Amino acid sequence: MTENRSLMRRLFEPKSLDHQAPAAKFVTYALLFIWSLVVLIPLYWVLITAFKNQGDVANGPFYLPFIDFQPKTDAWHFMLVENNTIGPYINSVVVSLGSTFLALLIGSLAAYALVRIRFRVKLAMVGIFLILLVAVIVAVATFGVPWQIALAVAIALFVLALFTVGRRMKLALGNRDVEFWIISNRIMPPIVAVLPIYVMFQQLRLLDTQFALIATYTAVNLPIVVWLTRDFFAGIPIDLEESAEIDGASKFRVFFTIALPLVRSGLVATFLLVLILAWNEYLLALFLTNADAQTMPVLVSAQNTTRGPQWWNMSVLIVIMIAPVVIIATFLQKHIARGLLVGAVKG
Repeated sequence: MTENRSLMRRLFEPKSLDHQAPAAKFVTYALLFIWSLVVLIPLYWVLITAFKNQGDVANGPFYLPFIDFQPKTDAWHFMLVENNTIGPYINSVVVSLGSTFLALLIGSLAAYALVRIRFRVKLAMVGIFLILLVAVIVAVATFGVPWQIALAVAIALFVLALFTVGRRMKLALGNRDVEFWIISNRIMPPIVAVLPIYVMFQQLRLLDTQFALIATYTAVNLPIVVWLTRDFFAGIPIDLEESAEIDGASKFRVFFTIALPLVRSGLVATFLLVLILAWNEYLLALFLTNADAQTMPVLVSAQNTTRGPQWWNMSVLIVIMIAPVVIIATFLQKHIARGLLVGAVKG
């Protein structure tokens, strides 16, 4: 374990270029410069295009504001005043923040439990749960059974099986198996789950609502939170928690007062990653929303289908989309860099 930690420390901790040979230092700076151009030039192009009109885009390319062209705010006025942009923007903020906080809370609790509690999940009960879940979906979607009745019957059958078949079966899943099952939910592409999710929310009459997107994004990003935060909690010395429990602290109190503060940098990095995934998600929002709960990625895509590729208007929306993420990442960059090293060095 000590050798692994020292190896990961050498791989992930930043290194000074002062001791490198001049040729190696030149190559390093050249590669960093090229990569900076690859990242920054598209951002610069989108930013200046947002201050052009149709004539500037058609007669261009123009590269330098106030030299090649005069910046104009026509596209900003159209998208922010005449077009319905504020509604989708608020939806994106509410859905992204809501689903990220929920995924972080539930996922960190699950990850901490997987690190500190030994589970023995009966394999037979997992199979029965999946069978009943499929049966409920088929009954509601195919035969028109009210979802309340189907859910109540499924819960009753599961409880009955828990106290009969579950007690007799010895084969069980351990913590590693549970972790793999949680993470494996991200193996399949999201398009596979779109139809059942759509049917479920249609039956619940929750299509085109913020609640549907928050619930879906939380479930989709939950495996990522568990995967990342598990290593953070595993790096905490168990002696601290045992001392608190001896003094009478409960598991929840230990989690919220000791474990969470010690891994806050890792949680910040996880928060930003999940927030970006939720903020940029397009496929699920396309199927689950229409007008009331439409998010920014869907709105940007609609600009190309309704009026053709109006790059000046689309650039305004793109700038509005990327600005919050860039600002948050700028203020939290120290926590992000430190958090990405927590699992590698301590785990």
